[in-house]
Amino acid sequence: MILSVCPNPSIDCTIELDSLNVGMLNRIDNKVETYSGKAMNVAIGVARLGEACITTGFMFENHRRMFEHVLDKEGVSHDFVINPGNARVNYKIIDKKSMLTEINDRGEEVSPEKQDELIEKIKELSAGADIAVMSGSLPKGVKPEFYGRALRAIPDNVKVIVDAEKSNMLAAIDSREIFMAKPNVTELETFSGMKVNDRNDMAKAAYKYIEKGVKYVLVSMGADGAVLTDGKDNYYCKSASVAVNSTVGAGDSMIAAACVGLIHGVPMPELLRRSVAAGTAAVTTSGTNLFYKDKYNEIYSRVFAERF
Repeated sequence: MILSVCPNPSIDCTIELDSLNVGMLNRIDNKVETYSGKAMNVAIGVARLGEACITTGFMFENHRRMFEHVLDKEGVSHDFVINPGNARVNYKIIDKKSMLTEINDRGEEVSPEKQDELIEKIKELSAGADIAVMSGSLPKGVKPEFYGRALRAIPDNVKVIVDAEKSNMLAAIDSREIFMAKPNVTELETFSGMKVNDRNDMAKAAYKYIEKGVKYVLVSMGADGAVLTDGKDNYYCKSASVAVNSTVGAGDSMIAAACVGLIHGVPMPELLRRSVAAGTAAVTTSGTNLFYKDKYNEIYSRVFAERF
């Protein structure tokens, strides 16, 4: 079973425009609202690939029913810590060139008592998990150290995957052994302090995670594919050529496929291949919609991992 911890759920409002004209009137071509969060997206992706998953995290009373409805429809179990108030709203503006502009809300503040409640819930739910994923930002009132507290509550035999910005990632790494980190190129450069230009640079920068005890690093490179390394073996997989509708949720989809691959014990090149297939399939859907199984299968047959 896979546990996903979503500390900061969001209502994602994806707005499609012909072009974004700053300081001028803009007219919307299309608007889609979805109820999600990075780790929640992972849980949905896992379910679409046929594996059992439960998601937890902070939830907000005024919008909880809509989030729960989405998860119920996807077959994802859920057990949240309920807070008063509203879920945050993130705006994702996409123009005809598929350029993405994001405006993220911080949302309601979470009390120390609710933070303690979530730690206890993570401890309870992770007892039966094989893999635990924690990803995304933290709500107002919650410090980076919460990542460490949450992950220390998970048994040592559970493989932990983290996708988070530098401060939260460092708190996670300091707390326990991290099985896999999933940075994008910008996060990789920020964490390592290195400028990367090619896959060899990415492998070297990824070693900065491994030096701190992370076992595997999966680097998402957008349309260029992804790199997976354990500090000894490096693999690269190029994305298939597809029509891009939205890149939102691609990284979460990669983690979902990686989780399922780990459950089945696949080797590194196969793990990377599955991850790239899911991430690529995700960009073909509009808004923050994730990949669908049929598209994943189609792209999986077209991508291959190679050692470098």
